[in-house]
Amino acid sequence: MRGLSPPPVPPRSTESTEGELFFSQQQRGFLTAHTGHSSQETAHSRLTKQGLFPRSWFPPHPTSPIWDVVAFSSTFLFFIFLSVFVWRTQVSFADMVDYHASNNQSSTSGVQTYMEQENDWDRDLLLDPAWEKQQRKTFTAWCNSHLRKAGTQIENIEEDFRDGLKLMLLLEVISGERLTKPERGKMRVHKINNVNKALGFIASKGVKLVSIGAEEIVDGNAKMTLGMIWTIILRFAIQDISVEETSAKEGLLLWCQRKTAPYKNVNVQNFHISWKDGLAFNALIHRHRPDLIDYDSLRKDDPVTNLNNAFEVAEKHLDIPKMLDADDIVNTARPDEKAIMTYVSSFYHAFSGAQKAETAANRICKVLAVNQENEQMMEDYEKLASDLLEWINRTIPWLENRTPEKTVKDLQAKQEDFRDYRCVHKPPKVQEKCQLEISFNTLQTKLRLSNRPAFMPSEGRMVSDINGAWHTLEGAEKGYEEWILSEIRRLERLEHLAEKFHQKAAIHESWTDGKEAMLTQKDYETSTLAEVKALLKKHEAFESDLAAHQDRVEQIAAIAQELNQLDYYDAPSVNARCQKICEQWDILGALTQKRKESLERTEKQLESIDELYLEYAKRAAPFNNWMEGAMEDLQDMFIVHNIVEIQDLITAHEQFKSTLSEANMEREAIQSIQAQVQKIAQSNGIKLSGANPYTTITPESIDSKWERAMAMVPQRDNALQEELNKQKSNDTLRATFATQANAVGAYIKDKMEEIGRISIEMNGTLEDQLTNLKDYQTTIMSFMPEINKLEGYHQLIQEALIFDNQYTKYTMEHLRVGWEQLLTTIARTINEVENQILTRDAKGISQEQLYEYRASFNHFDKDHTGSLMAEEFKACLISLGYDVENNKQGDAEFARIMGIVDPNASGAVTFQAFIDFMSTETTDTDTADQVIASFKILAGDKNYITAEELRRELPPDQAEYCIARMAPYTGPDAAPGALDYMSFSTALYGESDL
Repeated sequence: MRGLSPPPVPPRSTESTEGELFFSQQQRGFLTAHTGHSSQETAHSRLTKQGLFPRSWFPPHPTSPIWDVVAFSSTFLFFIFLSVFVWRTQVSFADMVDYHASNNQSSTSGVQTYMEQENDWDRDLLLDPAWEKQQRKTFTAWCNSHLRKAGTQIENIEEDFRDGLKLMLLLEVISGERLTKPERGKMRVHKINNVNKALGFIASKGVKLVSIGAEEIVDGNAKMTLGMIWTIILRFAIQDISVEETSAKEGLLLWCQRKTAPYKNVNVQNFHISWKDGLAFNALIHRHRPDLIDYDSLRKDDPVTNLNNAFEVAEKHLDIPKMLDADDIVNTARPDEKAIMTYVSSFYHAFSGAQKAETAANRICKVLAVNQENEQMMEDYEKLASDLLEWINRTIPWLENRTPEKTVKDLQAKQEDFRDYRCVHKPPKVQEKCQLEISFNTLQTKLRLSNRPAFMPSEGRMVSDINGAWHTLEGAEKGYEEWILSEIRRLERLEHLAEKFHQKAAIHESWTDGKEAMLTQKDYETSTLAEVKALLKKHEAFESDLAAHQDRVEQIAAIAQELNQLDYYDAPSVNARCQKICEQWDILGALTQKRKESLERTEKQLESIDELYLEYAKRAAPFNNWMEGAMEDLQDMFIVHNIVEIQDLITAHEQFKSTLSEANMEREAIQSIQAQVQKIAQSNGIKLSGANPYTTITPESIDSKWERAMAMVPQRDNALQEELNKQKSNDTLRATFATQANAVGAYIKDKMEEIGRISIEMNGTLEDQLTNLKDYQTTIMSFMPEINKLEGYHQLIQEALIFDNQYTKYTMEHLRVGWEQLLTTIARTINEVENQILTRDAKGISQEQLYEYRASFNHFDKDHTGSLMAEEFKACLISLGYDVENNKQGDAEFARIMGIVDPNASGAVTFQAFIDFMSTETTDTDTADQVIASFKILAGDKNYITAEELRRELPPDQAEYCIARMAPYTGPDAAPGALDYMSFSTALYGESDL
């Protein structure tokens, strides 16, 4: 009895037993209590064996006709003999009762056990007239409460049962069975036979009638009659009362204590003084029918009012007859326990229907609470899955968008948005995905533990669907990042080519500026022969210069073509400029040819040509072109991605510088030609016009360009050195990232392997394992700063436009995926242990059983995969005592088990499936039949239930839950508003549609 102790049972007295309550003055009954036979047979057998009296001293058997004559005298003599016998043997009445109990250990009668253990009465109290009065009144009222069903009653309990007729009728009413036909004669023998039939019927119900004989009842012995009625009350009104497997008295007491526990001034500890103030009676009524009692108005110091109130309400509204008067209880120091128990048992039976309904309602509420909790988890899963899928479906198109940008800056903005996505937006979704899987596994475990069908998410929201969408997301994510990097390279190349194009175009346009006007002038028409010859030579020099510029025009066209092939955003502008240059180039070619032809026509008239000027012009033009090309190369933009490339450029530049001395010699040679011209002119008194008739390239312009070119050389040196330093810095970034990446990669690999070992070799209780795993998870999460540090290095690498790293095999993408898998794996392992705890607690599996299951599973999991193949699983079952050997019966049993643990026929059995199977095999769960039985109680044994009944018996939310989901009942006995609780109950367990 949880927290409640029954009243102490006084030690068995050696002076009295329950039998002595009624028969202490009847020696014949005394001996019957001792042996279970007639008094004469007992005396004859026992006393003769003791050697006290000869056999002939005993009177004839009670069934002899002479017995009536000698009864009194033999009784008197027997009493004297009995005194000697008790003194001689030193055997008390209690010893006799113990002897009788030891000879009847196989009896299962609750009444007999109850009487032996809990109802020894004190002899002095037995003779208390107050107790006898209470018993007479209570037992009479109890008998009449049943006899009135047969249309009769009794007035005097010891007189009205003497002929046995009403006694037999009482037994028929309370048992619902027919006794043998009574004898209607008026003689004593007829009465004795009727009483014996009644006593025989009582005995047939497993009751030992200790010391009760038909003669005493027929003779109107009040003590005997009260004892017999008490025995009947015990058997038919109290014996079946049991709360938490207690005995009848303890069960009734525990029921009273539970029902009255919330009430002030009520403390039920026994069946006598705990009821004197009347509050306990009123509390019992108020607990079940609060509409009948105003409990707060009752006062503990007014017991008579309290008792009368309870007795009158019980008689008027509960059909419980008034069995005692308030004065009987109040004016007695200790009310009779049997009278109180009889009265209280009537209250128990009056409210037993409500008790059953309460028990049924509690079971239903428990089942519905499980269903409501599961449905809430299903709704939460569906919402989380929908939100996650919506985010994935909204994100994938963004990642699949390949709309090109015009500049590197615009694309770097996209790259920054992508970095925010990876570092800010995606991590919470990774947690949501992990939580989704954990919630799904936990829900499935709870459904299995509550004997419910597995949860099937709506279409497209399975965990596999989420994983598929997530896989697609990660594919799009990888492709998007690769596209961004390739686009950055492409745009960087495009911008470089565009700048190069415009630079070369500007140089060319600067060179062509005015050339058309020069080629179209008619100056040769008014020139002398020398001037014409000079013009012709000059034109030849121009042709040479024009040819030298052909390569530049081809380069400009090639760059424009490459820009078109790389889909440069400003290609139309480039094409227009290139087209203009090409058209202009064609015009210049045509004009050049035309002018040449004109000059050649007049060449015959022009003979003097200054060879020196001509040589100067011929040598100055290519040299001037070389200088322009050198300056163009010195100003040429470059883009490199590693040290090797910049070192190649530096090498090429050094090779160029090695040619400067030779170029300077050429410059000095050209300048010496001009000096020779001046010397010859001075020597011959020739007045020069001041300009070389064959070229526009002056010595000053050559020197000026040479100085500019020489100034560009150290600038180029500095630019190349800066780029070299930059590439060295990038190489340092690569090494720093690689060091951190290698450490993170090794950490993730080691932790994944450790988790794999932990999931297989768990020690300690499940709670210890869960604590250790959570500590381990905390340790892993403490490594997050290292991941963030690596992300910082990765951002620096991306900002530096570093696209390769020869120092590590790891990429940031690989490490992100590995880290996410590590977090997911530890979370799943923790969830598995939590589900095992749920399974253990819900199914009652002991820690030792879980250890045994885990040890058996691990023993046969040779490859440590966390699952057993079919043959490994069969060996595991055999080790646990299952008969699945290779025979027809064993194969059938194994096929049945595999259908449970591997419903998808994958060929592998997980540890969770194994635990679920073992827990189902070894424990019981609520069933649909149990829920149907509970609803049937609430419905008053009807095949349907009404909304009104549900609202009356269940909490509001659960009542409305049932009403909303129960289908209308369509049976032949259906009433308006009838609901089908049977199909609803089976649907709760997946046996029909809800």
